Formats: sequence, C-alpha cells, structure tokens
Amino acid sequence: MKPHRVTTDFQTGQAQIFKNPFLESLTKTNPISNIIVYGITIAAIAYVAIAMKGISVLGFLGLFAIGFASWTLAEYLLHRYLFHWYNEWRWTKRFHFIMHGSHHQYPKDEERLLMPPVPGLILASLLFGIFYLLFWIFGFPNLTWGYFPGFFLGYLMYSFVHRAIHVKRPPKRFKHLWHHHNLHHFQYPDKAYGVSNTFWDKVFGTMPPKPQKR
Repeated sequence: MKPHRVTTDFQTGQAQIFKNPFLESLTKTNPISNIIVYGITIAAIAYVAIAMKGISVLGFLGLFAIGFASWTLAEYLLHRYLFHWYNEWRWTKRFHFIMHGSHHQYPKDEERLLMPPVPGLILASLLFGIFYLLFWIFGFPNLTWGYFPGFFLGYLMYSFVHRAIHVKRPPKRFKHLWHHHNLHHFQYPDKAYGVSNTFWDKVFGTMPPKPQKR
C-alpha cells in the first residue's frame, strides 16, 4: 500500500462517478439530509446503549467522549492511508477516484463535500462491526454502543468543517484550518491530512513547510 500524490490540478463542475443515473444520485447529498439521517442514527444507537444494553448515563458519556476524541486519529489515518491509497491496479484506481480522487479534481463540487447517507451508513455499519469485534476480544462488546455514537458524531462534525472550508470564508479564529486544508489540495497533497485539526500532522511529521519569511 502506497500513498498517491493526487494531482493539484482541479476543475470546476462535477465528476461523473457512475453512468447509471440511480447510482450516480447516491453519490450526492446535502447538509439537511445528512443531519437528519446521521442524527437519527446516532440518537438510535445512544438509545440502545442506555435503554437496552444497560450502560449508565455517566458511563455512556465517558465512552461517548472517548469515541468523539478518537475520531480525530481515525480522520488522519483514513485520509492518509485509505483515501490516498493508489497503485497501478485498475480496481484501485477506480476505488481511489470514487473515494477521494474525484474530490481533488472537483474540490468545489458542493454535492459531494459530505458523505451521502447510503454509502455512509454502509461504511458506518462496517466500522461498528470492527469496533464490536475489538471490544468483544477484550470481553466488553456492549461498550461499542456507547463508544460508537461519539465516534460517529466526531465524523459528522469533521464532515461539516470540511464542507465549510470549501464553500465559506474562514472565520478569523479558524483561519489556520482553512489554510491547512487548502495547502493539502493545491500545493502539498502528500501532507496536511488533518482537516478538523492539525494535531496528528504534527505528531506524524506531515505538516506542510512553513512559508519562508522575506
């Protein structure tokens, strides 16, 4: 597995992911749809955790906070090693284009700045299963129901930060995040993998070079 330096050349408009109109429609979304679908999903998992799995409210809040914080590391690792995974095999090129390459080519495509609900829920189910297995290995599978809502909310918050960076002017307080992500898109595609934060780029040595002072 090797990271791919996706092109810094970009276009306006939209990429065509699938020729089939129905499948193509599943690659697009809007903020309201995501808030409703993912919000209900998070609330439903939280309800199961407390009302059906017997996790106390205090215990749930602790697991929720751990899940929320751990998303930041997952954000960095997924972006660096999965979304930028590329080699000469045809299917990996296709996978790369669907997952992330199209976004680098069309960074202003507002309908694809968020993960659409259908593929999003499929990926969430897969991740839930992985976490459930890990917690089961250590003998506490039910803790997944408290941990995953926080992890999922962390993803949801990150996704809206990512969208805002591409469509809105930066608030003064968060201008450094806008600058950091734009460096990833337009100058250093093999650096600046963090979107909602720069912490893990500092830890793993993928911060972009600082501009030279004249």
